[in-house]
Amino acid sequence: MLKSLLIYCMLIFPHLILSQENLESKDVKVGLVLSGGGAKGLAHIGALKVIEEAGVKIDYITGTSMGAIVGALYASGYSANELDSIFKNTDFESLIQDNVPRSAKTFYEKEDSERYALTLPFNKFKISIPQAISGGQSIYNEFVRLLYHVKDVDDFSKLPIPFLCIATDVETGDQVLLDKGYLPEAILASGTFPSLFRPVEINGRILIDGGVVNNYPVGELKKMGADVVIGVDVQHGLSDRESLLSATEILLQINNYRTVREMQKKSVQTDIYITPDIRDYSVIDFDMGKAIISKGEEAARLHMVELLKISKDPNSKRSKIIAAGVKDTLLVSALTIKGNYNYSRAYIKGKLRLNVDDRITFKELQQGINNLSATGNFRSIKYELLNNGEGVELLLNVRENPDKMFIRLGVHFDDLYKSAGIVNLTRKNVLMDDDVASVDFIIGDNLRYNMEYYVDKGFYWSFGINSRFDDFNKEVNFDLIKSNFDVDNNSNIRKINLSASDLTNQVYLQTVIEEEFAFTIGVEHKLLKLSTRTLGQLDTISTPTPPNKRTYFENSNYYSTYGQLTFDTYDDIFFPTKGVYFDGDFHFYILSSDFNNNFKEFSIGKAKLGGAFSIAKNLYLNLESEGGFKWGISPITSLDFVLGGFGTHLINNFAPFYGYDFLSLVGNSYVKAYGRLDFEFAPKNHILLAANVANIGDDLFRTADWFKPPQYTGYALGYGFESFIGPIQVIYSYSPEIKENHFFFSVGYWF
Repeated sequence: MLKSLLIYCMLIFPHLILSQENLESKDVKVGLVLSGGGAKGLAHIGALKVIEEAGVKIDYITGTSMGAIVGALYASGYSANELDSIFKNTDFESLIQDNVPRSAKTFYEKEDSERYALTLPFNKFKISIPQAISGGQSIYNEFVRLLYHVKDVDDFSKLPIPFLCIATDVETGDQVLLDKGYLPEAILASGTFPSLFRPVEINGRILIDGGVVNNYPVGELKKMGADVVIGVDVQHGLSDRESLLSATEILLQINNYRTVREMQKKSVQTDIYITPDIRDYSVIDFDMGKAIISKGEEAARLHMVELLKISKDPNSKRSKIIAAGVKDTLLVSALTIKGNYNYSRAYIKGKLRLNVDDRITFKELQQGINNLSATGNFRSIKYELLNNGEGVELLLNVRENPDKMFIRLGVHFDDLYKSAGIVNLTRKNVLMDDDVASVDFIIGDNLRYNMEYYVDKGFYWSFGINSRFDDFNKEVNFDLIKSNFDVDNNSNIRKINLSASDLTNQVYLQTVIEEEFAFTIGVEHKLLKLSTRTLGQLDTISTPTPPNKRTYFENSNYYSTYGQLTFDTYDDIFFPTKGVYFDGDFHFYILSSDFNNNFKEFSIGKAKLGGAFSIAKNLYLNLESEGGFKWGISPITSLDFVLGGFGTHLINNFAPFYGYDFLSLVGNSYVKAYGRLDFEFAPKNHILLAANVANIGDDLFRTADWFKPPQYTGYALGYGFESFIGPIQVIYSYSPEIKENHFFFSVGYWF
């Protein structure tokens, strides 16, 4: 009877008998399989902490997507606690968005990124949609840094723990097993979620997330030699309609149709099946990482008895691995570049800012890669760091971007230009490899345009041609016009509607040093018109003349030479949290068509200096000072300095000044100081408190009036939001001198 019962148990529970036999064997091999699941995969770290605590030695690891990322880092030697620290201190949102730091962009690229809300390829006059939201460059940079200590291991079975991961061939739908190659590239391919990240090319195959074909590679783990399988499964079943709120969740749902059925079989092949309760979290809830890791710990502790049974040494500890820091130095003893056809080695080296035998930090290397990425000329930039004597070889493999034409769009509203929409056409490689042609058409309450052609030579002198037309209407005090132009004094008029148009054409040379410092020299033509219909309409009260007579205060062509010096390390032009800004400009006006018959040669110089600092958590201080002067005895007033209003990219010598409306304060010289406190009380939401003081008038520097106590002051309280169309700001300002308050509104990037 006892013998029959034993045979019955062996038939019904063979895996238990096998497990017991394995446990008694000294050569038992323990394998770990980690599923994909986006942010939910952070639960793997919590499970690993408990597995380590139990003293279980892992002999093999397989994983997919986030499971591949966590698994590869663990296989390379990191402990669970080290992974916990790494992931808790990682800004996943920033990495996923793949936003190139502003410091990596040239001045042209800075202006483009702060003008347009949307950029789309426009090939053969057809708009196409980018392959993905992110190119994955920032994440890849982190993988290279974190896995630097195993940079020369190209056979993943030679890692401290043998490892492999899964990707999907997007052309054939086949499973691709990645067990050799460059580890950072392999795990990037395994985690390349469709539409979120751009596909990765490895050995001629275009790869995406392995979860499409195999999100829980337990079979591959057994083939590696695992006798006992520990599995951590962070997948979820099919979602109901209330949960399908994003494109990402819908794509996961489609993939889960097959996965849910497969897991019924795969879970049976798993000896210790750990399933964290993370139903309340989504695949993009990286900001909930701490809670998700805790869920992984909780789920693993439910299996502590089983883990202790396969423990080999409860007191064993993994060797400490220290990730390469951003300040760690590398000696680049060789540089190999592959895949560049239209862009020369010199161009790429210029963007990288390095030469062979240079000693650079990881931060400088990542900065160079970001510089290259910011150009938009490369669809992917993959690089390997390999031992090369006393230093490393930087093997750079680039894929040039086949898109040469783009359409860019944006919208804006402010109190001066009113509503506007911008449509831009940009074409690269028009006449030569390094050139760009760009045309802005601005439609709305005021029609404008901006055309530019430039050749970007990096370290060397670049060449550019620019043409810009600007136009706006604004009601201003008539006293301002009378004090600056020779017009009839009409005591009955208090305000007039001023029309201002400016056509500016420039030819210039520019040299740039490290994307932050630029020196420009050039020649300029400017057609400036200032006029009104208000006076003409008043003249017709006693005469039958049509009421469309326009009175001109200025209608002259000006010709000048100019120089400009700019240093810009602000991390954001609208809400800076760190960095320094300097802009100096000097124009020498040589000729004019002289509408008012009063032209004499004169010069105008101006400069602005600012800095941004963090003074507490999420609290930032921005301090700026600026000033300008006219040099010469010319009575020309059309290009004097004008203070008032709010905004950026104001034309000519206009400058914002809180407390006063646009075009309120005028003089041929001025000094101004400005300070702003910015409290980011929630991500991308800002409370702003600002103050500015100024002196403005004629010949302030000659009379030393610039050194007197400020004559004009203004204060402001506002709210700012960083939206996808640009900053949205609402500002209330007040000036105690005139006892007036003004509200300023701005929506979208300024252009």
